[in-house]
Amino acid sequence: MPYGKVWVFGENVDTDQLAPGALMKSPLEELAQHCLKGLRPEFAAEVEAGDFLVAGKNFGMGSSREQAAQALVHLGVAAVIAPSFAGIFQRNAYNLGLLVLECPEVSRFQEGNRLEVQPRAGQIRNHTTEETVRCVPVPEFLMAMLEDGGLVPHLARKLNQKGT
Repeated sequence: MPYGKVWVFGENVDTDQLAPGALMKSPLEELAQHCLKGLRPEFAAEVEAGDFLVAGKNFGMGSSREQAAQALVHLGVAAVIAPSFAGIFQRNAYNLGLLVLECPEVSRFQEGNRLEVQPRAGQIRNHTTEETVRCVPVPEFLMAMLEDGGLVPHLARKLNQKGT
């Protein structure tokens, strides 16, 4: 994975911050432009493909809206790194092709650091500080799903392989 820049957020970032309820019927392109606007108004306009969102515990708490993960995917976020995730957000993230990494030591990453992740190995390399931080390795079956772009493309690939 290429190096990406870190964007730091706090604990308990909820799905309404990621995908505001008032915009749920809007097209994804419009919804994504409001992603995290309440916490960092510049985020959606300035985040670049391959950047990393680093947050505190319980990321993605709140409602089960899959648009929360979709907005991050649409903006090109390479991964969300946090000590813990709300369960339904974590599942939605994988289903939609968004890498989430559980890392207890997120405080070792600072705004603007350049990271490289190795999810299978459970390592995050901070190229700014030359430090390697451990994270929970991502199981192979989830990596395969992520590499296919999420659950639906993954299932389509599997069905095509079987000739169905």
